[in-house]
Amino acid sequence: MSELSFPGSQATPPRQLDALERAPKQRSYWSDAWVSLLCDRVALAGGILVVLMFFLAVGADWFAPYDPLKQFPEGLTARGAPIEPNAQFLLGTDNLGRDLLSRLIWGGRISLTVSILANLVSLAVAIVVGGAAGFLRGAVDTFVMRTVDIALSFPTLILQIALATVLPPSIGTVIVVISIFAWAYPARVFRGQILSIRERSFVESARSIGASELRIFVRHILPQLLPTIVVYFTIRVPSAILTEASLSFLGLGVPPPTPSWGNMILSGYQLYRQAPWVVLFPGFAIMIAVLGFNLLGDGLRDALDPRERR
Repeated sequence: MSELSFPGSQATPPRQLDALERAPKQRSYWSDAWVSLLCDRVALAGGILVVLMFFLAVGADWFAPYDPLKQFPEGLTARGAPIEPNAQFLLGTDNLGRDLLSRLIWGGRISLTVSILANLVSLAVAIVVGGAAGFLRGAVDTFVMRTVDIALSFPTLILQIALATVLPPSIGTVIVVISIFAWAYPARVFRGQILSIRERSFVESARSIGASELRIFVRHILPQLLPTIVVYFTIRVPSAILTEASLSFLGLGVPPPTPSWGNMILSGYQLYRQAPWVVLFPGFAIMIAVLGFNLLGDGLRDALDPRERR
């Protein structure tokens, strides 16, 4: 008996079925970026360093062997000098007999928290300012870009020092001081990208069906900025870490006795000859944090840019 056939239908040959089953599935943009990032060993090493630092910072209550503020009588020599690394104090003690490892772990939590929050605030301002300039254009664009030019013309560190001396010392002050001068450059970058995105066909299509300008920006333009935001956030964290360390070293950052890597160096730099570990370990922690975020940021930049993928 011959096989029944219907008009307009055609059986797919077995060979074509096998070829369709073996054909690679289309991966999404983010899946491609993730695979590309995993293939980058240097970026992967940076990511591992960042994850380890976050793991220690979040679990500081469990990983720190002692209270970071506790002063141990046995943590100082008879002459009042810090104790070098030993079985009780694995990284030694500081100038007040406090366990350096505990302060290093807790200082990592403070330094990373300040850096991340400062970057989130500055990027939020940059998105709003850059979005207004690139999307509204005209007089708004001119005013915003002239403001950005003025903001970028000032020496940032000097202004941060001046502002930190006026405001009361606190962690919140450090976040404000870092973020208030860090929005200008990313705002310029975002504005340039928005000028390009707003002319694409999918934006014109959304506008033609009556979508509001706010909806177009939130639903269509902002997602296109997400890769740039992710990369810029990762790359700017090291700068915020160094700024916090610089302000704390000058006595204008996180106020003692709350530990941060910067004020740990401040409290021990006068003892670097007789107790070099008091300065070396916080400095090494800053170096590892900056290196990890820089390696991860470079890898993310290459992974999220289709032109850089191999």
